[in-house]
Amino acid sequence: MDRYAYLKIWTVTIILLLLSVVSGYGGQEKGDIALHRETKKVSKGYLSIDELPDTKVIPPPPSSKSPGFALDEEINKKALKLQGTPRFELAKKDADLSFPNAADVFSCAVDAPITEKDTPVLYRLMQRILIDAGNLSDTAKKRHWRDRPFLVNKKPTCTPAYERAMKNSSSYPSGHAIAGWVWALILTEIAPDRADAIIARGRAFGESRIVCNVHWYSDVMEGFLLGAALAARLHAAPEFRSDLDAARLEMVNIRAKDTKPTKDCKKETDIIRYHAN
Repeated sequence: MDRYAYLKIWTVTIILLLLSVVSGYGGQEKGDIALHRETKKVSKGYLSIDELPDTKVIPPPPSSKSPGFALDEEINKKALKLQGTPRFELAKKDADLSFPNAADVFSCAVDAPITEKDTPVLYRLMQRILIDAGNLSDTAKKRHWRDRPFLVNKKPTCTPAYERAMKNSSSYPSGHAIAGWVWALILTEIAPDRADAIIARGRAFGESRIVCNVHWYSDVMEGFLLGAALAARLHAAPEFRSDLDAARLEMVNIRAKDTKPTKDCKKETDIIRYHAN
């Protein structure tokens, strides 16, 4: 083999290595938030990568023979019984992190529409927080590899179109749970009188990932923890605090007009309450 052939091989090798680094590690696809989100109008979150919470606050996922994994399996088996039910359909809707769908998730909980037209500051705040949640999720997933439930139990998910990509994305922790929980915590500051309903919706949003058969129970619980850590860290960002204050005023104004969400809130609440246990 002549030196030009060697040079070609080395060039291809270097390119492949660089692509591996850029994609995260080992050729892993983008995390589950990146698969679903739509952020054409928002290019950055509130925090740089270096400003994100330390993902070491969560432990490694439960080992296969641990009590923690036994609990994961038990809850997964119960969740599989919900396939084909209204709760499964809600999980499918919750999986979609594109906007305006993602903004609308909490509209019933705050008893007001969350749209680009009605609450533009809050709408953009949620988009930017999603970027921060996605970056935090990707960082955490790089530390811990775990197969998703549907790869273990061979059962359907609520988002079959994304199954191929999710095979190459770690199950631990749940990026949706991170995003949903930080949204919930921030929204309790924006509409504190609706805190109970907001927290209940935030929990259900994370649990939708279990119902969807794409995350284990412990993936979601640790996602909640990282979501709480992210919410705390966001308050150190002046730009976030400014937007938070503006979103509070915005919520007061829209609720003063008694403008209601356009979806069937009673139906959504009944679905969540019925399957709460």
